[in-house]
Amino acid sequence: MHGQAENSGPDGYAAARLHLLNEKARSGPPRRSALAGLTDDWLAGLFAAGAPGARGVSLVAVGGYGRAELSPRSDLDLLLLHDGSASDTVSALADRLWYPVWDLGLALDHSVRTPAEARRTAGEDLKVQLGLLDARHIAGDLGLTTALRTTVLADWRNQAPKRLPALRELCEERAARQGELQYLLEPDLKEARGGLRDATALRAVAASWLADAPREGLAEARSSLLDVRDALHLTTGRATDRLALQEQDQVAAELGLLDADALLRQVYEAARVIAYAGDVTWREVGRVLRSRSVRPRLRAMLGGGKPAPERSPLAEGVVEQDGEVVLARAARPDRDPVLPLRAAAAAAQAGLPLNLHAVRRMAAGARALPSPWPAEARQQLLTLLGSGRPTVDVWEALEAEGLISLLLPDWDRVRCRPQRNAVHLWTVDRHLIETAVRASAFTRRVSRPDLLLIAALLHDIGKGWPGDHSVAGEVIARDVAARIGFDPADVTVIATLVRHHLLLVETATRRDLDDPATVRSVAEAVGSPGTLELLHALTEADALATGPAAWSSWRAALVADLVKRVSAVLAGQAPPDPEEALPTAQHERLALEAVATGAPVLSLRAQPEPTAEPSDDPEPLGVELLIAVPEQAGVLPAVAGVLALHRLTVRTAELRSLDLPDGVDGSVLLLDWRVAAEYGSLPQAARLRADLVRALDGSLDISARLAERDAAYPRRRGVVAPPPRVTVAPAASRHATVIEVRAQDAPGLLFRIGRALEDAAVRVRSAHVSTLGANAVDAFYVTQEQGVPLPGEEAVAVARKLEEALRA
Repeated sequence: MHGQAENSGPDGYAAARLHLLNEKARSGPPRRSALAGLTDDWLAGLFAAGAPGARGVSLVAVGGYGRAELSPRSDLDLLLLHDGSASDTVSALADRLWYPVWDLGLALDHSVRTPAEARRTAGEDLKVQLGLLDARHIAGDLGLTTALRTTVLADWRNQAPKRLPALRELCEERAARQGELQYLLEPDLKEARGGLRDATALRAVAASWLADAPREGLAEARSSLLDVRDALHLTTGRATDRLALQEQDQVAAELGLLDADALLRQVYEAARVIAYAGDVTWREVGRVLRSRSVRPRLRAMLGGGKPAPERSPLAEGVVEQDGEVVLARAARPDRDPVLPLRAAAAAAQAGLPLNLHAVRRMAAGARALPSPWPAEARQQLLTLLGSGRPTVDVWEALEAEGLISLLLPDWDRVRCRPQRNAVHLWTVDRHLIETAVRASAFTRRVSRPDLLLIAALLHDIGKGWPGDHSVAGEVIARDVAARIGFDPADVTVIATLVRHHLLLVETATRRDLDDPATVRSVAEAVGSPGTLELLHALTEADALATGPAAWSSWRAALVADLVKRVSAVLAGQAPPDPEEALPTAQHERLALEAVATGAPVLSLRAQPEPTAEPSDDPEPLGVELLIAVPEQAGVLPAVAGVLALHRLTVRTAELRSLDLPDGVDGSVLLLDWRVAAEYGSLPQAARLRADLVRALDGSLDISARLAERDAAYPRRRGVVAPPPRVTVAPAASRHATVIEVRAQDAPGLLFRIGRALEDAAVRVRSAHVSTLGANAVDAFYVTQEQGVPLPGEEAVAVARKLEEALRA
């Protein structure tokens, strides 16, 4: 007890604790254990000083402290247990224990109970019972602690049929609240699904003797998350379990990892192991509980004895038993390399889980498929990918045992790879499976569903490599498709789909679809109507699998319009020249009214919503806003600023001069814009017109108004956005120069861009505005005053000036 004597005072313990936490040579489980031991000695000293030779009272660590898993800022979970014979002494002892802990600023979760009280409280509160399952003696009457542990464990095992369903419900409620640890950019290491609380729940299931979690890798996964939490506590100095973005680089450095992405990947790997173990364990708990409830009735009906489980054939070597897919008795995984894919396809088609032992048996005997794959293997993979939502769980079961990496070695580079974009809900690998699931719903609308499913599985496979992931992915997809057994023509189509999987949505939202160069460039990249049909389906599946912000009725309408135009070109029709478009009667009416009044005139016309209610759509089609203004300087920034003040989001904007009828003096600028309300209803046209008049005559200071509104809403602390980037798109149009702006989306961004372009003395012909999460990607078709594209050097200079203005 040398440590107890040396560190019995608070100063001695605090100094020893600080030294231990700063000791770089000792980290991970050894440090957590040493910190628990150091704390045990200190508390035992306090206990001995307060109750020398006491009987009938003991100090017990419970919960995480009971497991000797103390992180730097962990709570001390303590129970002062007594037999009720000396309540006054116990109260004084509690004060001698709790106050020194508080004086050191340590968090304390404490209780004082008799064994009967502890047992009763555990029976009423599941969380208390879980904490007592890890009870560990620190000081005092060892027999009292041992008796409590024995009683609590016996109660837990006796009550398991009732308590385990309640525990499962707690886990599911927490998962619904906190999300899945393996996909979150700012995860809660403890509360999210696959986190430390789930690992503790699996320990409780094992303690019930009713079922047991798969042990392979589980202890390592738990230890890995605890290591990350230790580093988080040390770098932040706070008792937090949330791994915030701004702290990830520091935590990674504390753990000796390359960067924040490596840190998240380590967290995701651990969470995936725990989450998968939870799925398997809770499924086993359900099976055992069902069999216990059914077996007595069966015995009564059959006159005793244990009935043999029913086995229903699903495929060669694969059967269903007790709600799971297992291997047939005659199956030989070592001699049947297609068996894993056949079993997976059968499970997904039946909507059943793969039995853990079956997957492990296949993994133990698995060997790589020959190259190219036999036709059956390719067909089984396509069946698996085309099975819809059940594909996800089956794929995860194969991946947990290394079978996916054996089938597709390139998968390892995208496994658990984070995507640092708020638009994405999933890691790269899960996004690929989600895309295949979404694509399975579109297989009836394409002539080659097999190519669609494989392209969906591979479209982001290049994200594990440096450079443009579409370019890298094309090379990988070509190799994988050939290895799977597709013929050269099909391999080329799959590679084209991967190379251009972003082409349709980027072109539709950022380019002028009335420009023939836009449509021709897409037609040349796609090459054939069949490939265009597949690319259209892949584009929608990819966006739907990304997240709700990536697809909308507006984007769907733009992509469909582009596909229709490209189909016409591929069928031999020439796209119409935009210069040939004539003004409509409404255009001329507004123009004449603007000349007559010498002021802007506008019209709002609602657009139909083809696919969703406005409240369900992140980017509704909105309304068409037509504005006619006597031609003058500053129109674009004035209109953009007024729309920003009225919280209207701009989707597209076209600007052109109108030739007025003979006999009418003056010139008119016509603006044809598509806008949507940020929230709430659209403002009245009269209010928009009044503010636009004031903005053009200088009596409305848009910059000041936007700054006031911005200042009224304090900025939340978060990751610093990357600086804006402005580039010139090469050869994007014959009629104009296309300048592309990528920046953090914010109210008034289009106003600032318009003002900067006005200062650069260029004419904006059209604007195409696209927002993905917090990122705006806008394209501006600009010309010189004479209406011709900018010379190369001038275009670069304008882009540079615009970037400088946005960074200011």
